[in-house]
Amino acid sequence: MYHPTTRVLAVLELLQTHGRLSGVEMSARLAVDPRTLRRYIVTLEEMGIPITTERGRHGGYALMAGFKLPPMMFTNDEALALAIGLLAARSLGFAEAAPAVASAQAKLERIMPANLKRRVRAIDETVRLDMIRAVAPRDNDALVTLSSAALAQQRVCLRYRAPDGGETERDFDAYGLAFRGGCWYVTGMCHLRAGMRSFRIDRIVKVEPRPVSFARPAGFDALGYLNQSLAVMQREHAVEVLLHTDLKTASAHFHGALGVFDQAPDGVLLRCTTDDLDWFAGHLAGLPFDFAVRAPDQLRASLAKLAERLLRLAGTLR
Repeated sequence: MYHPTTRVLAVLELLQTHGRLSGVEMSARLAVDPRTLRRYIVTLEEMGIPITTERGRHGGYALMAGFKLPPMMFTNDEALALAIGLLAARSLGFAEAAPAVASAQAKLERIMPANLKRRVRAIDETVRLDMIRAVAPRDNDALVTLSSAALAQQRVCLRYRAPDGGETERDFDAYGLAFRGGCWYVTGMCHLRAGMRSFRIDRIVKVEPRPVSFARPAGFDALGYLNQSLAVMQREHAVEVLLHTDLKTASAHFHGALGVFDQAPDGVLLRCTTDDLDWFAGHLAGLPFDFAVRAPDQLRASLAKLAERLLRLAGTLR
C-alpha cells in the first residue's frame, strides 16, 4: 500500500515524464479515483508546482510550459551527513559497496553547487572510519531481502552455513538486522529450533520469501537483543562483578555488549561469561571506578597476578 505522500510524488513524476495525461489515465496508473487524484493535484499546487488543468470529458493535467524543478539543494550540515553516510556505507561491509558509493557520490555532485561539492570531496579524501574489520556478505541480496521481509513481516526460508561448513535450512521470521563487531546479523524466530536466534548474514547461502506473515514484537531492538544474547552465551567462566558506579557510566565503559547490567542497592551488578579471565581482569583494571568481584575465585587470582606484574613494571617490587 502506498503512502499518500508517495502518490503525490508519483503524480509529479508522471507529469514530468509524459508532459500531459488525462485524468482517467492518471487515475488508472495510480489506482485511485478521480476525486483522490484531484486532491493530489491540489497538494502539488499548494507546494508551488504550476499545473494546467483541462476540464471536461477529455481533459487532463500538465506541468506549465517551461517549468522545471529547481536543483536539489543541501545545507552544510546535510552535505556533511551525506558525505559521512557514504563513507560509512563503504566501511560497513556491504558487498560491492565501492562502485555503488562512487556512483551515488557522482550523482550528488552533479546537483551540488561548487562549494558543497568541494566539501563533500574533502570528507571523502581526508576522513577515514574504523569500522572494526567489517566482514562483507557474499552479496547485498540477503541483506536487502531480509530487511524487506522484516518490514513486511513476511517469513523467509533461510539456508545457513555454520563455521564448520555444515548447512541447515529453516523457516525464519526476521525481526530486525544489526551491525556489530564488523559483521551483519539478522535476529528473529527460528522455526527449526523453535526459538529466538541470530545469524551472521555473510554465512547465509540463500534466502527466499515464503507466502506466510508473522507479527513482530512491538518495539523490538535487534541490536539490544544481539548484544544481550552474545553477552550471556555459554563460555568457560561465569562472571559476577559489582561495579561501584551508576548504570549509565557502567554501560559506557563496557559498550553495552560485554554483559548484562542490573541496578543494585550499592552499584551495578555485571553478569557475563568469558573464556579468558586474564583478559577480563585487564579490562577491569582499566576502569576509573572501584569494583568487587563476586565470582569466580579465579578472576581474583588473575587480578592479583596482574597487580603484581604492574607493580614490578613500576619498579616497586625488586
